[in-house]
Amino acid sequence: MTTSIQVENTAPKASVPKLERRPSLFDTVLTEIGHAVHVISRSAQASRPNPAGKPTAQDNTLSPEEARHAAGLMRVNHVGEVCAQALYRGQALMTQDESIKALLYEAATEEVDHLVWCDDRLKELGSRPSIFNPFWYAASLGLGVVASRAGTPYNLGFMAETERQVEQHLDSHLQSLPPHDTRSRKIVEQMRLDEIEHRTTAENHGAKALPAPIKLAMRFMSKVMTTTAYRI
Repeated sequence: MTTSIQVENTAPKASVPKLERRPSLFDTVLTEIGHAVHVISRSAQASRPNPAGKPTAQDNTLSPEEARHAAGLMRVNHVGEVCAQALYRGQALMTQDESIKALLYEAATEEVDHLVWCDDRLKELGSRPSIFNPFWYAASLGLGVVASRAGTPYNLGFMAETERQVEQHLDSHLQSLPPHDTRSRKIVEQMRLDEIEHRTTAENHGAKALPAPIKLAMRFMSKVMTTTAYRI
């Protein structure tokens, strides 16, 4: 009788190297280009439903003059959201603090909601966004990158001051919109609530007040933007 003995191979197995790809600057640039294309091409999607709901026959009660005025104001709001999200994404690009980066990206996402809602209303009014949106997006993205280099307190200060100025614009629009334009009003009212939340969030995380010359420069740029966007 023969007995076979099996000898277990205890030699260590060669480990298979795992390939890990770290995001590069090129990946980041491609991501931002893709996001910009979605914004400019009007293909961005909102993460929340439109606060105005679905349009009904009763909503179509504006005169041609009122519709043109409402469209001009909503085009200004649309440009403001183009600038705000580009600014925040630019700020997030160079921010080293991951919690602040997440805060900026979250705010930018909500600005996309506002952008889509304004675009929906422009379509309902038979109008279109500003033709200068690509310029405003690029300029705001660049400003955000510059702002991020000033350190977290001033970075958040840009966010707080941006939202403060947007609040003022939205307050004036609520006064100027036709009284019976309830669809535009519902959108602007929700936008205003979100902007107030963004501002207080930035302040609660240590936003530092910007120097007066920078605030004035921001107001000047905003004036140029709103004046041109109302018409074109």
